[in-house]
Amino acid sequence: MILFDWHILSSFLNLGWPELILVLVILIFVFGASRLKDISKALGESVREFRRSSSETPVEEKEKDKAILDAAKKMGIETEGKNVKQVLNEMNKKAVEN
Repeated sequence: MILFDWHILSSFLNLGWPELILVLVILIFVFGASRLKDISKALGESVREFRRSSSETPVEEKEKDKAILDAAKKMGIETEGKNVKQVLNEMNKKAVEN
């Protein structure tokens, strides 16, 4: 699996390898090597999460929502007229209380 295709970036921004290396050197100078490592790790995790969430189908999301609402009903939480986020917040409050 290719995480990033430099050919797309270079053709889009009309950048070659020398320009990309210059940008990398400037980033290292501005942020420092250790900070740049943290930034690239966070960026990679964000891209991975975006791809994972965009690959979920609406059917999977509806199944998850239904499971959450069923669990809330078993806990005695009223779910009518509430969205899943509101129900989850109530579930968390009830779990903290117990």
